[in-house]
Amino acid sequence: MTAITVQTQRLLGQRRPHRSFSESFIRTLIIVCAALAVVLSSVSICDGHWLLAEDRLFGLWHFCTTSNQTGPHCLRDLRQAHVPGLAVGMVLVRSGGALAVVVAIFGLELLMVSQVCEDLHSRRKWVLGSIFLLISFVLSSMGLLAFVILLRNQVTLIGFTLMFWCQFTASFLFFLNATSGLHINSITHPWGQPRKF
Repeated sequence: MTAITVQTQRLLGQRRPHRSFSESFIRTLIIVCAALAVVLSSVSICDGHWLLAEDRLFGLWHFCTTSNQTGPHCLRDLRQAHVPGLAVGMVLVRSGGALAVVVAIFGLELLMVSQVCEDLHSRRKWVLGSIFLLISFVLSSMGLLAFVILLRNQVTLIGFTLMFWCQFTASFLFFLNATSGLHINSITHPWGQPRKF
Protein backbone atom coordinates (compact mmCIF):
# COMPACT_ATOMS: atom_id res chain seq x y z
CA MET A 1 0.00 0.00 0.00
CA THR A 2 2.86 2.37 0.73
CA ALA A 3 4.35 1.99 -2.75
CA ILE A 4 0.94 2.68 -4.36
CA THR A 5 0.50 5.80 -2.22
CA VAL A 6 3.95 7.11 -3.19
CA GLN A 7 3.28 6.49 -6.90
CA THR A 8 -0.09 8.26 -6.67
CA GLN A 9 1.44 11.25 -4.91
CA ARG A 10 4.21 11.39 -7.50
CA LEU A 11 1.69 11.45 -10.39
CA LEU A 12 -0.38 14.12 -8.66
CA GLY A 13 2.78 16.12 -7.96
CA GLN A 14 3.71 16.16 -11.65
CA ARG A 15 0.31 17.41 -12.76
CA ARG A 16 0.48 21.04 -13.80
CA PRO A 17 -1.71 23.70 -12.21
CA HIS A 18 -4.70 24.87 -14.22
CA ARG A 19 -3.90 27.90 -16.38
CA SER A 20 -6.19 30.89 -16.63
CA PHE A 21 -8.07 31.69 -19.82
CA SER A 22 -6.15 34.95 -20.29
CA GLU A 23 -2.76 33.20 -20.11
CA SER A 24 -3.85 30.53 -22.60
CA PHE A 25 -5.25 33.21 -24.90
CA ILE A 26 -2.05 35.28 -24.81
CA ARG A 27 0.15 32.25 -25.47
CA THR A 28 -2.07 31.24 -28.40
CA LEU A 29 -1.95 34.80 -29.76
CA ILE A 30 1.86 34.79 -29.58
CA ILE A 31 1.97 31.52 -31.56
CA VAL A 32 -0.45 32.83 -34.22
CA CYS A 33 1.48 36.09 -34.62
CA ALA A 34 4.79 34.20 -34.84
CA ALA A 35 3.31 31.99 -37.58
CA LEU A 36 2.14 35.13 -39.43
CA ALA A 37 5.66 36.57 -39.18
CA VAL A 38 7.14 33.39 -40.66
CA VAL A 39 4.71 33.54 -43.60
CA LEU A 40 5.37 37.25 -44.24
CA SER A 41 9.13 36.80 -44.09
CA SER A 42 9.04 33.73 -46.36
CA VAL A 43 6.97 35.50 -49.02
CA SER A 44 9.18 38.58 -48.82
CA ILE A 45 12.41 36.60 -49.22
CA CYS A 46 11.04 34.48 -52.09
CA ASP A 47 9.75 37.51 -54.03
CA GLY A 48 12.75 39.63 -53.13
CA HIS A 49 11.83 42.84 -54.98
CA TRP A 50 12.33 45.41 -52.24
CA LEU A 51 13.20 48.79 -53.79
CA LEU A 52 11.99 50.73 -56.80
CA ALA A 53 14.25 53.65 -57.70
CA GLU A 54 13.06 55.55 -60.77
CA ASP A 55 13.24 52.99 -63.61
CA ARG A 56 15.24 50.40 -61.66
CA LEU A 57 13.94 47.65 -59.39
CA PHE A 58 16.39 46.25 -56.85
CA GLY A 59 15.77 42.81 -55.43
CA LEU A 60 17.49 40.11 -53.46
CA TRP A 61 17.67 37.80 -56.46
CA HIS A 62 17.37 40.09 -59.51
CA PHE A 63 18.09 43.56 -60.75
CA CYS A 64 15.49 44.92 -63.18
CA THR A 65 15.27 47.92 -65.45
CA THR A 66 11.85 49.03 -66.62
CA SER A 67 10.70 51.02 -69.62
CA ASN A 68 7.32 51.71 -71.21
CA GLN A 69 8.32 50.25 -74.56
CA THR A 70 9.91 46.92 -73.63
CA GLY A 71 8.67 46.21 -70.10
CA PRO A 72 10.91 44.99 -67.28
CA HIS A 73 14.28 43.52 -68.16
CA CYS A 74 15.72 41.50 -65.25
CA LEU A 75 19.25 40.26 -64.72
CA ARG A 76 20.54 37.75 -62.19
CA ASP A 77 24.01 39.28 -62.28
CA LEU A 78 23.68 42.06 -59.71
CA ARG A 79 27.02 43.53 -60.80
CA GLN A 80 25.16 44.94 -63.82
CA ALA A 81 23.44 47.38 -61.44
CA HIS A 82 26.77 49.22 -61.03
CA VAL A 83 26.32 49.54 -57.27
CA PRO A 84 29.54 48.84 -55.34
CA GLY A 85 29.37 45.67 -53.27
CA LEU A 86 25.78 44.87 -54.24
CA ALA A 87 26.41 41.33 -55.52
CA VAL A 88 28.29 40.21 -52.41
CA GLY A 89 26.05 42.18 -50.07
CA MET A 90 22.87 40.62 -51.41
CA VAL A 91 24.27 37.16 -50.72
CA LEU A 92 24.58 38.15 -47.07
CA VAL A 93 21.10 39.72 -47.02
CA ARG A 94 19.53 36.62 -48.61
CA SER A 95 21.40 34.28 -46.29
CA GLY A 96 20.45 36.26 -43.19
CA GLY A 97 16.79 36.44 -44.21
CA ALA A 98 16.56 32.76 -45.08
CA LEU A 99 18.33 31.74 -41.87
CA ALA A 100 15.96 33.97 -39.89
CA VAL A 101 12.99 32.09 -41.35
CA VAL A 102 14.53 28.70 -40.56
CA VAL A 103 15.32 29.68 -36.97
CA ALA A 104 11.83 31.15 -36.57
CA ILE A 105 10.25 27.90 -37.78
CA PHE A 106 12.16 25.96 -35.12
CA GLY A 107 11.14 28.54 -32.53
CA LEU A 108 7.51 28.34 -33.59
CA GLU A 109 7.62 24.56 -33.39
CA LEU A 110 8.97 24.71 -29.84
CA LEU A 111 6.25 27.17 -28.84
CA MET A 112 3.53 24.92 -30.23
CA VAL A 113 4.99 21.74 -28.74
CA SER A 114 5.19 23.40 -25.32
CA GLN A 115 1.45 24.06 -25.48
CA VAL A 116 0.28 20.80 -27.03
CA CYS A 117 2.50 18.35 -25.15
CA GLU A 118 2.42 19.88 -21.69
CA ASP A 119 4.92 18.28 -19.34
CA LEU A 120 7.62 19.27 -16.89
CA HIS A 121 9.80 20.66 -19.71
CA SER A 122 7.10 22.79 -21.38
CA ARG A 123 8.31 25.98 -19.73
CA ARG A 124 11.88 25.42 -21.01
CA LYS A 125 10.61 24.70 -24.52
CA TRP A 126 8.61 27.94 -24.45
CA VAL A 127 11.66 29.94 -23.35
CA LEU A 128 13.87 28.31 -26.00
CA GLY A 129 11.26 28.99 -28.69
CA SER A 130 11.09 32.65 -27.64
CA ILE A 131 14.89 32.90 -27.76
CA PHE A 132 14.85 31.45 -31.29
CA LEU A 133 12.36 34.14 -32.32
CA LEU A 134 14.68 36.76 -30.84
CA ILE A 135 17.56 35.36 -32.89
CA SER A 136 15.29 35.54 -35.98
CA PHE A 137 14.64 39.20 -35.22
CA VAL A 138 18.38 39.91 -35.06
CA LEU A 139 19.07 38.10 -38.35
CA SER A 140 16.17 39.66 -40.27
CA SER A 141 16.81 43.18 -38.97
CA MET A 142 20.50 42.88 -39.88
CA GLY A 143 19.44 41.84 -43.40
CA LEU A 144 17.12 44.84 -43.69
CA LEU A 145 19.80 47.19 -42.42
CA ALA A 146 22.40 45.77 -44.80
CA PHE A 147 19.99 46.19 -47.74
CA VAL A 148 19.36 49.84 -46.87
CA ILE A 149 23.09 50.53 -46.40
CA LEU A 150 24.00 48.90 -49.73
CA LEU A 151 21.44 50.98 -51.62
CA ARG A 152 21.65 54.13 -49.51
CA ASN A 153 22.09 56.35 -52.60
CA GLN A 154 18.91 55.01 -54.24
CA VAL A 155 16.72 54.72 -51.12
CA THR A 156 13.57 56.81 -50.81
CA LEU A 157 10.77 56.15 -48.35
CA ILE A 158 8.17 55.74 -51.10
CA GLY A 159 10.56 53.57 -53.12
CA PHE A 160 10.30 50.61 -50.78
CA THR A 161 7.95 47.98 -52.14
CA LEU A 162 5.26 46.00 -50.33
CA MET A 163 7.66 43.07 -50.00
CA PHE A 164 10.16 45.21 -48.10
CA TRP A 165 7.43 46.32 -45.70
CA CYS A 166 6.36 42.68 -45.28
CA GLN A 167 9.89 41.82 -44.17
CA PHE A 168 9.98 44.88 -41.91
CA THR A 169 6.67 43.84 -40.32
CA ALA A 170 7.88 40.25 -39.92
CA SER A 171 11.04 41.46 -38.20
CA PHE A 172 8.98 43.59 -35.83
CA LEU A 173 6.67 40.66 -35.08
CA PHE A 174 9.65 38.41 -34.35
CA PHE A 175 10.83 40.92 -31.75
CA LEU A 176 7.38 41.53 -30.29
CA ASN A 177 6.54 37.83 -29.98
CA ALA A 178 9.94 36.93 -28.53
CA THR A 179 9.83 39.59 -25.83
CA SER A 180 6.15 38.89 -25.09
CA GLY A 181 6.85 35.16 -24.82
CA LEU A 182 9.74 35.70 -22.43
CA HIS A 183 7.73 38.20 -20.39
CA ILE A 184 4.63 36.05 -19.97
CA ASN A 185 6.83 33.14 -19.00
CA SER A 186 8.53 35.21 -16.31
CA ILE A 187 5.29 36.50 -14.74
CA THR A 188 3.53 33.13 -14.64
CA HIS A 189 4.44 30.25 -12.39
CA PRO A 190 6.01 27.10 -13.82
CA TRP A 191 3.36 24.59 -14.84
CA GLY A 192 5.00 21.80 -12.94
CA GLN A 193 8.09 21.30 -10.86
CA PRO A 194 9.62 17.89 -10.21
CA ARG A 195 9.28 16.93 -6.60
CA LYS A 196 11.54 14.75 -4.57
CA PHE A 197 9.96 12.11 -2.36
